[in-house]
Amino acid sequence: MRDEWTAFEVIRPDGAGPVVLVCEHASARIPSELRDLGLSEASRHSHAAWDIGARDVALAMSAALDAPLVAGTISRLVYDCNRPETAPDAIPALSERHTVPGNEGLDAGARRDRCVRVHDPFHAALDALLDGRTDRPALVTVHSFTPVFHGRRREVQLGFLSHSDDRFARVALAEAGTRHRASLNAPYGPGDGVTYTLARHGEARGLPTLMIEIRNDLIDRPETAAQMGSHLATVLCRALAALDEAAA
Repeated sequence: MRDEWTAFEVIRPDGAGPVVLVCEHASARIPSELRDLGLSEASRHSHAAWDIGARDVALAMSAALDAPLVAGTISRLVYDCNRPETAPDAIPALSERHTVPGNEGLDAGARRDRCVRVHDPFHAALDALLDGRTDRPALVTVHSFTPVFHGRRREVQLGFLSHSDDRFARVALAEAGTRHRASLNAPYGPGDGVTYTLARHGEARGLPTLMIEIRNDLIDRPETAAQMGSHLATVLCRALAALDEAAA
């Protein structure tokens, strides 16, 4: 039986494809000792707790690309693995309209404990996976976002995000075509503090990096998530080929 504080799973660890996938917000699970963080059932299953559909998309991409996938297994409301320990929203007391009572008033020791139990093992697993590669795979993180945020409708359907090196993101956007309303660095960008994993594990190693954001009404069923995963796997293959051609 997996310990309740196990923070990650590695799927297809021996995958030899040209991409390593990450899904930090793949789970809404909250360890029982935290008593649901004081959240209502609706909040525990909302997008505030996890990226709806992202894990299913990442699984489909992993299968299509023979790509290893490191996925989070604890809710981002416990600790957001796409944030450093110093980020105030690593353990949010408020996520959009959802108040998180179990995160209010945490002292430095309690915050440090959450980091040690969730953030550290997750990122150690990703480090170990990347350190074990003898090639230079692209690092791609998979996320989803809500159709409406703070009362405003988001028209963009796909976002291709970068940290400081946007070459992979720009090529992926071009290869995505017109099937979806896609944009560069939308609905978030590096200025929003969302590219921590890309910077820490990808750019630090000189790897091509990309964060994919998908509007969650497009992937909230297993079949639509699988279709999106297949489409994005094709986009990544074409984008990587274009990058290789440009570098030749």
